[in-house]
Amino acid sequence: MISTGNIVERPKVIYNRNTGEYVMWFHSDSSNYGAAQVGVAVARTPCGPFSYRGSFRPLNAESRDMGIFVDDDAAQTAYLLYASDNNQNFKISRLDANYYNVVTQVSVIPRSTFESPGIIKRNGVYHLFASKTTGWDPNANKVVTASSLAGPWSAESDIAPRNTRTYFSQNTFNLPISQNFAIYMGDRWRPSLLGSSRYIWYPMTWSNGNLPQIVPADVWSINLASGTYTAAQGTTYEAERGTMSGGARLLNNTAFSGGTCVGYLGNGGTLTLNNVQGIGADQWISLYYANADSTWRNTTVSANGGAAVRVDQPNTGGGSVVLSVPVKLFLRSGANSITFSAGQSNWAADLDKIVVYTAT
Repeated sequence: MISTGNIVERPKVIYNRNTGEYVMWFHSDSSNYGAAQVGVAVARTPCGPFSYRGSFRPLNAESRDMGIFVDDDAAQTAYLLYASDNNQNFKISRLDANYYNVVTQVSVIPRSTFESPGIIKRNGVYHLFASKTTGWDPNANKVVTASSLAGPWSAESDIAPRNTRTYFSQNTFNLPISQNFAIYMGDRWRPSLLGSSRYIWYPMTWSNGNLPQIVPADVWSINLASGTYTAAQGTTYEAERGTMSGGARLLNNTAFSGGTCVGYLGNGGTLTLNNVQGIGADQWISLYYANADSTWRNTTVSANGGAAVRVDQPNTGGGSVVLSVPVKLFLRSGANSITFSAGQSNWAADLDKIVVYTAT
């Protein structure tokens, strides 16, 4: 059931070395999410063209948010991971040798309300990553572990501080790089404008054999040869040390670095940070902010009186929760002035600080 009136979500492509085919599985649904099916398509190259084989309910059960996992056994057995039974129960079922169909259910995690799943196998232990079911809104994503896909599965653990709601994201894929390092890939949904949603990719590490945690690095690089990553170090400029105008004023909250931020930006309130050092190139700048609204805010940012760039600021889940968003601006070599929220009639988020990076 593929048409402009139906839904295709969460596509995953796996390679079948026995058939030489690339097999795509995806969430296939009607516009009201009533069909609750999976779809399958095949191709000879990873970029297609793909031939649609059909859509169906796996083992006659509902399937909505889903993922695919290929094990490291000799047969490279593949499994469908899916939210079922009105998203209440999470199921894992084995695929046939061609990766065309589901043949048997191997595990069910009842009343888990898991969705957007992914699995990483590490030291013989399966790590299942998933969000909870809260519509388009973010939540504290979880990891559970087991020595077998049949379970039993461990208790749930958070993969990020709970109040950040997984840094305003929903798990979409987990890419293992080395023994203690993987890439967390998340969807940052914008419910009011889904086409403007974004991805976030963060390092995720296992430290001293503990459960994995996301490292919220806005600017980082990867060394595939060594299987390591490096989080860039930048220079911090506190918002409260800038020049305020209009209605902008200082707000005190222990959640902010230094216990202070600049609020009431926008609607005439502006902030300028002077003597921001640049290298004469496009540079990443992370804005650390809090937005207690239930909807997104945004701020304008300009350097040295140049053209303003609008930066979206998702709601952070409270005025005491600080998140960051990066933006790239050209900074001249030496001192720069960066102005926030000028010329905008809407409110911007409260600004805690910025971090300016030289890594490109």
